[in-house]
Amino acid sequence: MKSRFRFDNGSKGILTAIMVLVAVFFGISNALADFPERPITLICPWGAGGGTDTVARALAAAMEKDLGQPVNVVNRTGGSGIIGHSALANAKADGYTIGTINVDLSQLVCKGLTDLSYDKFTQIALINAAPAGLEVNAKSPFKSAQELLDAIKKDPPRTYKASGTGTGGIWHLAWAGWLYKSGVDPNKVPWVPTKGEAPSLKDLASGSVDAVTAPLSSALPLIKAGKVRPLANMDTERFGPLPDVPTLQEATGTEWSCFTWRMIGAPAGLPDDVKSRLVQAVKAAFDSEEFTAFMAKRGFKKTWKAPAEARAFHQQQDQSICEVMKAVGMAE
Repeated sequence: MKSRFRFDNGSKGILTAIMVLVAVFFGISNALADFPERPITLICPWGAGGGTDTVARALAAAMEKDLGQPVNVVNRTGGSGIIGHSALANAKADGYTIGTINVDLSQLVCKGLTDLSYDKFTQIALINAAPAGLEVNAKSPFKSAQELLDAIKKDPPRTYKASGTGTGGIWHLAWAGWLYKSGVDPNKVPWVPTKGEAPSLKDLASGSVDAVTAPLSSALPLIKAGKVRPLANMDTERFGPLPDVPTLQEATGTEWSCFTWRMIGAPAGLPDDVKSRLVQAVKAAFDSEEFTAFMAKRGFKKTWKAPAEARAFHQQQDQSICEVMKAVGMAE
């Protein structure tokens, strides 16, 4: 018996198009299922041997075990981090180029040095967020953050000096933000720039400065040695090894948190399937014994935020950091 169905040229063309689309769809799906099929590049905007570089390399080594492909860390330095972050944002959004995104980028965006705000990236996960602390010399008359704040408000300008890092660095912002949010002109207390938290803490122990805003984890050896007194933690929670040290809000009622942070990101527009696979690999690496031991040895705080939370955090940091930087004259 002859078939009742006949296809004219138009119908055949439509059928052919449908078959092509189906083939393409399944081809893409299979390609995504096989991701990754070759090595992945992880861009670090900072030099080899630094904190971000060592964290990136430790994470990459752990990721390789889950992905079954090499994850090669490439240092793209220059422009205070702009070159590396730009290379990440402008890479092809196929999952084969990922990278670290740092708090420094939010500061650079606020200064108008780059337009690489949170929406230029696909946030994969936040992996590290170390809050500033507030410390004084062990012989200081100030036993609490509130006592220090009251004295700063009452005494003449330039009575006290603070430090923690170079001028305009994240720990300088931590100090300025606290005073600003507490109704005090940050310029009332001169900032003594150094090359980082270690020399600042050394100056604090020697009595050269009155207060430092370094992470409590960095100050811990001097705290245990009885040379430095911790007053507060600039986080929403207390620091585990020093549970008796209050948060800044508990100590002074000031709603201000400040962190140095690192997250893993990719260019904007990353396909969902690829993003999910990368999130899986980063989480497996984050939870691994090797990475956990590395972070503990280096004194880095592990902090996990999945993509949606990481993106919201990045957006909030862009906004809050810029608000304070403009208010205290660190940006126009």
